[in-house]
Amino acid sequence: MKIGVISLGCAKNLVDTENLLGMLKFSHQEITTSYEEADAIIINTCGFIESAKTEAIDTILEMADLKQRHLQKLIVMGCLAKRYKLQLEKELPEVDRVISIDEYPSLGAILTKTLGVPIANNYGLVPRVLSGKPWMAYLQIADGCDNQCAFCAIPGIRGRLHSRPMEDILKEAKDLVSRGVKEITLVAQDCSRYGYDFDHQLHLPELLQQLDAIEGIHWIRMLYLYPDEIPDHLIDVMRSCHHIVPYFDIPSQSGSDHVLHAMRRKTSRQKILSLTHDLREAFPHAILRTTLISGFPGETEQDHQETLDMIRQVRFDRLGVFTFSQEENTPAALMVDDVPQDEKIRRRQEILDVQEEIGRALLAERIGRTVEVLVEGRDPLTGMYFGRSEEFAPDNVDGTIRFRSEKEYVPGSFVMVKLTRVSGQNLIGETAA
Repeated sequence: MKIGVISLGCAKNLVDTENLLGMLKFSHQEITTSYEEADAIIINTCGFIESAKTEAIDTILEMADLKQRHLQKLIVMGCLAKRYKLQLEKELPEVDRVISIDEYPSLGAILTKTLGVPIANNYGLVPRVLSGKPWMAYLQIADGCDNQCAFCAIPGIRGRLHSRPMEDILKEAKDLVSRGVKEITLVAQDCSRYGYDFDHQLHLPELLQQLDAIEGIHWIRMLYLYPDEIPDHLIDVMRSCHHIVPYFDIPSQSGSDHVLHAMRRKTSRQKILSLTHDLREAFPHAILRTTLISGFPGETEQDHQETLDMIRQVRFDRLGVFTFSQEENTPAALMVDDVPQDEKIRRRQEILDVQEEIGRALLAERIGRTVEVLVEGRDPLTGMYFGRSEEFAPDNVDGTIRFRSEKEYVPGSFVMVKLTRVSGQNLIGETAA
């Protein structure tokens, strides 16, 4: 059977999709990227916030149109399927099966019954199919979350924190390296709490030491470290390792203690300021990335100004901001959504404007430095190579480094580049002697 798979949402969802692809490959099914040729389509959805839900529904409806012509089966899985399973089954009869996340242990049996072809019931037990660039991969170390932030639907979708056994993570990391992966990005809802569900101890430092010792890994980075759970010994371990990238993705959400308390965050404005200061002291070239929410219930103009002030003090290298949306079955859904939508948008834009100026200045400070760049391709129009240093996360979320060279470079190789100027979010350079 020709099966097309669509993955929506975050890197954690992508890992789930790649595990699905691994199962389909093991079962000798044909995976196609042409939806016009597919006999069946499986959509792995996101359902975290309103915009993600809208994208998922639009994608489902678009694929449902194919059932009028040639598509035999349409299956929906993932976070939206977990969160709205009954509604999807009722309102979208075009969908042949809605598979909730908690059904994944039986995914092979479910697909066998729905598709009418044999699918081995070994989800997550066989090597996954890497769907991106062959030199990098995401590695999930845990799922679920215990933080219970007021605005977040993740605990209701993914459940409580459940960490993967360290030996399983190390085994998968070695397998990835054997397949040519040079950059591994650790993902979880909260990487900093890895292993806490084992024995109420934080095991991320130990995991990093073990991963750092694997021969063949060039870069290891982490996404999603909560600001109240980055202990001093984690910083010490990172400094002693050779391959851990000082890239800190720390969701702050607000710079106001009043709002942080309402959000049920465990941190404070001062803790965020102190932590970011300590990180830059420990790692002079550290990259600090954060996310914020504008217009949380009860947020005043004064709270907003405090957030802007924190941004100016910290000078985050990268920053994303979402307007608050009430999500069902979260504590914030019971709060009065008292910030008008146009005001949320205005505050969001003001944050982005401040950050744009800071981001440009920080990029300009890098001019003159020589950095190691992972080559990812060559622009056929300009002839310039493009890639990333350790300061740029995968999938172009942070921009790229571009450079000219008469020498030929193979994608996935490393080269030293001297940075000469800034172009938008990108840095321009030339190969160093």
